[in-house]
Amino acid sequence: MSDITAPSGAAPRAASSEGRRMFAFLCMVFGMFMAILDIQIVSASLSEIQAGLAASSDEISWVQTSYLIAEVVMIPLSGFLSRALSTRWLFAASAVGFTVMSLMCATATSINEMIVYRALQGFLGGGMIPTVFAAAYSVFPREKQGVVAPLIGLVATLAPTIGPTIGGYLTDLFSWHWLFLVNIIPGIFVIVTTVTLVDFDEPDLALLDRFDWWGLLFMAGFLGSLEFVLEEGPTNDWFEDRAIAFFAVVGTVSAVSFFARVFMAREPVVDLRAFANRNFSVGSAFSFVVGIGLYGLTYLYPLYLARVRGYSALMIGETMFVSGLAMFLCAPIAGRLMGKVDPRLMIAFGFGAFAVGTWQVTGLTQDWDFWELLVPQILRGVGIMMAMIPINNISLGTLPPDQLKNASGLFNLMRNLGGAVGLALINTVLNDRWDLHLARLHENVQWANAAAVERLEAMTRALSAMGSDAGTAALKTMAGQVRIQAEVMAFSDVFLVLTVLFVLLFFAAPLLRRPTHKVEGGH
Repeated sequence: MSDITAPSGAAPRAASSEGRRMFAFLCMVFGMFMAILDIQIVSASLSEIQAGLAASSDEISWVQTSYLIAEVVMIPLSGFLSRALSTRWLFAASAVGFTVMSLMCATATSINEMIVYRALQGFLGGGMIPTVFAAAYSVFPREKQGVVAPLIGLVATLAPTIGPTIGGYLTDLFSWHWLFLVNIIPGIFVIVTTVTLVDFDEPDLALLDRFDWWGLLFMAGFLGSLEFVLEEGPTNDWFEDRAIAFFAVVGTVSAVSFFARVFMAREPVVDLRAFANRNFSVGSAFSFVVGIGLYGLTYLYPLYLARVRGYSALMIGETMFVSGLAMFLCAPIAGRLMGKVDPRLMIAFGFGAFAVGTWQVTGLTQDWDFWELLVPQILRGVGIMMAMIPINNISLGTLPPDQLKNASGLFNLMRNLGGAVGLALINTVLNDRWDLHLARLHENVQWANAAAVERLEAMTRALSAMGSDAGTAALKTMAGQVRIQAEVMAFSDVFLVLTVLFVLLFFAAPLLRRPTHKVEGGH
């Protein structure tokens, strides 16, 4: 309807409706932020949780693993549930489940309780993440994508990056219980605003009558087993471990059965038709590798700072904050560029910046701290953000609306699986190269090496106050220095592998087709 024939109150009503819709969406984005943040918020505080729950070192890793396994099952399932229940009620139910389980995690008195509550928290909260992505591209017109796309891209990348920072502060200032209690009040706010303000679509409850329970079972077996094998493999000699070998078989059988159900079921739990779209399939592959870089470096930097530099959780968080700040400052710039620059150039620039940052860290020594890691972390933050926003937009922004909900789940699943594969790859390379460098250093640091003997004698003299134990103490000190040096060399090798990976992606950016429409400018 033209401006001439429009009723006098139509424009204010439209503006009010648009403002309400944007506020409702922002509340959903905040819920997604909490769900993604909780993947990493515990990572810097696992030792405190371990002490509080009297857990073993093998058990405590499941505080993170159980959340990831459950979440990775829910993310692709959310497409079907969102169509059946509507965006409002799926998101509200996810927020309720996430908030209640956050409270239960804070009250857990044993490691078994914590693992169960974390799994339920990840499963129930996982529905919030792809629902927001789908809403961003189905609810808002093209001219709004320059604002909406950077917002969800920022949240998806910033939340896991600053997770260790927030977790470190909460644990240091209060206790580990506040890692979960901090979700309660914001969770209630998100629930109330979602129920009262979100009205993007209507439920189709008839879909529930055709729900493919076998498909869900096979998908859970496939994705859950895959996540377990990738999480536990590097530290348990992969298929030498019976449990890992068993779940590898379960995962393989489930995968074959799942894909058979997808093509045979009348209403499959996950619709894979979106992969027929070239931009979506290539963009999902890019999202997978972004997950490797995003979650891989969020794991690597704290690991180096804790093992080699001896940093506390709070100090690690303060050091890691640089990447988050770079992402925050870069997001609006990337949003502005989306309508003016070929998005493939932005993606190539992002991958290139990331590669330069990881290349700089290949010169790592045991003395590196905040200032040496400053520029690489800035390049990482800028690179991820400049790549992530156009990847989101090209992958999801060109799909027909009826495919968006399923596609959003698949797209987010690829990023999470990329993180899981990346961590498995990083841990495997780190452990193997550490052993290799340690063996090579041992070949040189021996009694036949005059320089090594001279260094040992100097260390013995420095520890002469210990009397007859000085020689033994000097040997232990030198052995520790050799191990640290071997580990630093292994870290350097991992950063080199990541550099090669992102250089290859830099050259792969032209595989995407440039969208026929501009992101800004509308239709």
